[in-house]
Parts: sequence; C-alpha cells; structure tokens
Amino acid sequence: MTRIQIPRGTQDIMPGTVELWHYVEAKARDLCRRSNYAEIRTPLFESTELFQRGVGETTDIVEKEMYSVANPRSTDALTLRPEGTAGVVRSYVENKLYGVPNQPTKLYYLGPMFRHERPQAGRYRQFVQFGAEAIGSSDPAIDAEVIGLAIRLYQELGLTGLSVELNSVGTVEDRARHREHLLAHLNGVRSELCEDCQSRIDRNPLRVLDCKNEKCKTLTMDAPSILDYLSEESATHFEAVQNYLTALDIPFHVNPRLVRGLDYYTLTAFEIKMAEIGAVETLCGGGRYNGLVAELGGDDMPGIGFALSIERLLLALEKQGVQLPISGGIDCFVVVQTPEAKTTAFVLVDQLRQAGIAAELDYLDRKMKAQLKQADRLQARFTAIIGESELTNGTVVLKEMATGEQQEVKREELVSVLAAKANQ
Repeated sequence: MTRIQIPRGTQDIMPGTVELWHYVEAKARDLCRRSNYAEIRTPLFESTELFQRGVGETTDIVEKEMYSVANPRSTDALTLRPEGTAGVVRSYVENKLYGVPNQPTKLYYLGPMFRHERPQAGRYRQFVQFGAEAIGSSDPAIDAEVIGLAIRLYQELGLTGLSVELNSVGTVEDRARHREHLLAHLNGVRSELCEDCQSRIDRNPLRVLDCKNEKCKTLTMDAPSILDYLSEESATHFEAVQNYLTALDIPFHVNPRLVRGLDYYTLTAFEIKMAEIGAVETLCGGGRYNGLVAELGGDDMPGIGFALSIERLLLALEKQGVQLPISGGIDCFVVVQTPEAKTTAFVLVDQLRQAGIAAELDYLDRKMKAQLKQADRLQARFTAIIGESELTNGTVVLKEMATGEQQEVKREELVSVLAAKANQ
C-alpha cells in the first residue's frame, strides 16, 4: 500500500525539536505575565463572516487564503482561523470583557492558524502564532508597550540586528483626504500595475502600496504619502508613539509605505524585520484597529495588537546561530538484571516519577549491557541497577553515568538520594 504523507505546507514537530518550541512558548507566556497580559483561547474555526467583516474582503487572506467549508446542517459557513485578532475581538464583545473593572483589557494567544498560501522558508499552511491585544485605550504609550512586548521577546531569546518599521495609516477621515490624491497617482499607472492592484484601486487603493510585486513597488514609489494627510490629532499620536519608543531605547524607522495587509488597521502600523532569514524577512506585524470592536458589534473601543510566527522566530534563531538552553535527558534509568526484578523496578520507576524525577526502564527484555546503552542514549544522569542480590537485600546500585561512581542505596531511600544529588 502507498504511504499516506503529511499535507503540503504542514510539518511534524518531532522530539528533539519540540523542546525548542516549549522553551520559546514558556518565554512568551512569562513575558506576558510580567506585562499583565492574560491568556485567551478561542476556537480554531469561526464564522466566515467574522473574517470577511473583521479582516476585510479585499485582503489576500479573505480573497485567496482562507480554508472555508459550508455547514451541511445550516446556512452558516465556517473558516479555520487565518489570524487571531478577529476571534479575540469577537470574544471580547461576546463575553462583555469591556465591563471587567481592570481596563484596558490585555490578552494574549498562542496557537495554530491556517492559510492556503505557497509554502516557503518559515511559512506554512498550518502555522503557530503568538499574539497580544490591548483593547480599551487610545493612549500612544500602549502602542509603544505592545511594540516593546514583541521586540523584548526576540531580544530575550538572543536575536540581534532587528529593525522596527513604523507608520501611521491614519483614521478613516485621514484616509479619505489621502484617497483622492492617491487615486490620481494610481490611475496614471493603472494599466502597468498587476491584476490584483488594478482590482484594489477601486476597492481599497491604500492596499496597492502593500503589493510585493517589484514592478508595482517601482510604479508607486512616488505615490502621495498618508503621513502628509494626517489630522493634527493623528500626527500628535504618531509623534507620541515615536517618543515613547525612543524612551524605551527601541530603534525604529518610519516607513510611509507600510500599510500592512489587513483592512482593520488605523493609526499605528508596524513590522519587525530581520534580513538574515531570507525571502521572508518580516518576523512580526501589528497595529491599531480602533474601528474593529464596533465593526463586530461592540461599542466603539480602541485597540492595538501584534502577531508573530513561532516558525519564523525559530528560523531566525537558527540563522543567527542562537543556541537555546535546552536540557535533555532523564534523571534515572532503572536497569533490571534478572526477570524476577522487573516488577520491583516497574514500581520503583513509578515512585520516582511521582516524586518529580524523570525515570525510565527497559520494555524490550534487553540484556544489561544493552540497557546501559539505552540509558546512555537517553542521556540518563544515573542508573539504578537491580540484580539478584539487590532484590534480596532491598537495595539498588546507583551509578552516576558521567563519572562511573557507584554506591549501594536502600530502595526506599533512592528518591531522597536522587533528589539531593539533583540539587548539587
């Protein structure tokens, strides 16, 4: 029979690698704890309408990348979540988190997302995102806090050479003033733009500036900048964000072409990049979405957030040669010399595990020499050997694998002895 293979654009995260994921995820959770962001877990699939209204019908995500299915029992269409913000905001509105005394509402999520796009370095069709959202405050300081939360994660993991690109995409009113001048420029080069951009001109012209096509980038190089059409209030907000980032010693570069690929962004938009990861240099992206809560049925509440790919983060660490302090191996491998000692060893392993000591024994009836080799492969720090005499005497021979030093220990004292050695 032919083997069934893993779907394209997905990956198996195997033992030996998954420990890196554990470390990064623990670091992200701890950073959020220190910054007073609480975890939220939303469904892997939501109503398709949520993403059409929340992310935007003219975005690549909605137009090309969503995994959507019709519900055979109703008229509802469901979609595997392609991003996290829309689901978090839906939950914020539905569960009335705006009424919780501690405001603003600060949340983070960590879990799989799904997009049907061309797999490439650090980009999969099923991928894991870590993201944070702060809803309920329009203070530019919280914009800087959110950007700082993302950059601090990379820094604490050991990445260097990061750059923050920053822009303001203004308010709806700012973009309306900008739109007339932008359309004049785009219509002048319409026939030379790619098919997607020609379609976007009439529906969402600002999105043309987000096109990755090199020819489109060149043709729109001199397009009017949104920064020239910001209201005084919007410009003041943007300047304050920059001042707060400077106060945090977070370097940034203002990029007037940065608009991000989602329709819900207002005012602050940002990306964190690192050139060394190759074709996909963007590690993280985010921004304000002051109209999204109202769009999804809630009160008109401001919000800001970011999302980053764990896969790209790990790729960046690999490219920079950053070695995470991952400790492998087990504490003790119990070696059985005679079949009669198997039950005793089995119970002893369970006792060690209950005491918080990582322990293992042989399940393949191997000879003692092979068991010791297995202990070595498992990077066991100690072996506890039970032979005929040890079984009779109620003892084990405890061997430290690194030094070969051995001592006889009473079985009932093995837990305390190993615990004491673990602290040495």
